[in-house]
Amino acid sequence: MPSDTKSRVNDFVVKLANVNGTGSASANTLLMKAIFRMGIPVTGKNFFPSNIQGLPTWYEIRVSKDGYLARSGSIEIMVAMNQQTYAQDLKEVSPGGTLIYDSTWPRDTVISRPDIAIIGIPLARMCNERFTSARVRILMKNMAYVGALAALIDLDLEVIENLVRETFASKTALIESNMDAVGLGFDYAKKHFACPLPTRLERMNKTAEHIMIDGNTAAALGCVYAGATVGAWYPITPSTSLMDAFRGFCEEYRKDPNTGERCFCVIQAEDELAAIGIVLGATWNGARAFTPTSGPGLSLMSEFLGFAYFAEVPAVVFDVQRVGPSTGMPTRTQQGEILAAAYASHGDTKHVILFPGDPRECFELSVAAFDLADRLQTPVFVLSDLDIGMNDWMCREFEWDPDYVPDRGKVLDPKTIASLPGRFHRYLDPDGDGIAPRTIPGGHPKGSYFVRGSGHNQFGEYTEDSNEYLEVVNRLKRKWATAARLVPEPVIRRRRKAAKWGIVSVGSCNPAVNEAIDRLAAKGIHLNYCRIRAFPFTQKVERFLDQHDHVFVVEQNRDAQLKSLLMLETSYPSNRMQSILSYGGLPMDYRCVVEAIEETYLEGAAA
Repeated sequence: MPSDTKSRVNDFVVKLANVNGTGSASANTLLMKAIFRMGIPVTGKNFFPSNIQGLPTWYEIRVSKDGYLARSGSIEIMVAMNQQTYAQDLKEVSPGGTLIYDSTWPRDTVISRPDIAIIGIPLARMCNERFTSARVRILMKNMAYVGALAALIDLDLEVIENLVRETFASKTALIESNMDAVGLGFDYAKKHFACPLPTRLERMNKTAEHIMIDGNTAAALGCVYAGATVGAWYPITPSTSLMDAFRGFCEEYRKDPNTGERCFCVIQAEDELAAIGIVLGATWNGARAFTPTSGPGLSLMSEFLGFAYFAEVPAVVFDVQRVGPSTGMPTRTQQGEILAAAYASHGDTKHVILFPGDPRECFELSVAAFDLADRLQTPVFVLSDLDIGMNDWMCREFEWDPDYVPDRGKVLDPKTIASLPGRFHRYLDPDGDGIAPRTIPGGHPKGSYFVRGSGHNQFGEYTEDSNEYLEVVNRLKRKWATAARLVPEPVIRRRRKAAKWGIVSVGSCNPAVNEAIDRLAAKGIHLNYCRIRAFPFTQKVERFLDQHDHVFVVEQNRDAQLKSLLMLETSYPSNRMQSILSYGGLPMDYRCVVEAIEETYLEGAAA
């Protein structure tokens, strides 16, 4: 063991390097969940290629007794199972760290660094001797390194066994084979190495009332809770698992208890344009409907989104962002569609956007999205990303209100329509808030109207008259002002009330920003923080900006799209905003925030 190795208890990163398609994901997730069940805050990030198998894949587990969930940039333990990436994996290990590899094939000439500990365990040889099937040998090798890690970092074997039993509850043989493989790695490590390592685990009690869940599953559950019964989509990474989860929940909760008939409709359309068209048809008919997609799909939906905005048809779109442009890197994360979603389609079009910061907010804001879409009669975007959508996050348990009633907004029932003194006119605004009452087809003959994406007046009649057109689009502008009063408020965190510097950010940047704020405060640099949760921006966002002399805008794209939106939609001077950008496709590392702000602070002190 290197002389500079320090004891690290519940504060380290384990990175596992594998080959895609070898079944390592299950073992890696089990490892993370076992740490969570020991009461220790943890998060996992999966970096996988967009092909089916054969290319390198990594899984990064951060253990943090302080509850930090962002990437830290350090690797204390590397499990190097992919010979193609040995050199890279060896280089990434932090000084004083440990590299574990499969010593079935000697790697002494390849794996060598004097400042780290290198541990060889013959994982393949042990599994080849114990198991007969070639496929089983490959799979069990992953469980064997879980067992070795259990010994090396003091991970409770009983917790691992409980997870294995839960996973394979109806398959006793698989429980036995998996635990057998765990035992191989555990026993070998115990016999040949000093266990545990200085980098190790100790039980805590910091995960009570928390769960591990990914954002797509959480959003799907929110759709069910909100009353959605129709989902249409075309498969695209990283949003497909959202519809898969929705369909699974509906199979359990959306069936008639007496007949077993399905009370939902899930349609795989021929493309994304068809998918959003199906959603609009369903919502116009009174259902709550949605579509999940990502960047390329959003581009295809643009024309129908403009139609929905102008014809005032509700819709919910989950945009799980990935790296662009074009096909980009489908299995990497980014926030590159902020402007595309805000102004999707042509002409003077603006769309409501909700920005969840974690899976819990994916659940909560899914419900809010359906209510807002109905109240405002317009498309509403939930702008997540691959990091939130497909990675497991530790978050507080969801709150489920059994008395929740969907807010359908200004929908006239048949009795109200029948009592109208004259004809029903779709685009009249009697309340002055920009929202015109609507009707559901089949309610009452008097409530019929034409749905027009072409020029129309407040009576729903076709027009090319300038004044009549202006009445409609100016009302839509009033509705936008109403939306700013209805959307979720930002989350404000104040380190010091009188701090002159602030940070503004959205979405999955949140863990990195929060940790950066704490680390900067320890160095005497204090900043307040505004995490925006919706567009249009509320008055609280405007006030936060005005209260600070200098604002750092943290986001994950090259062209500073959030900053651009703030410049377009607020009066805050652009020369007082400074971008901090991370757009390489990996989840944000807190260090990029710390380093950028420290540099600005030192420059100011020097001046």
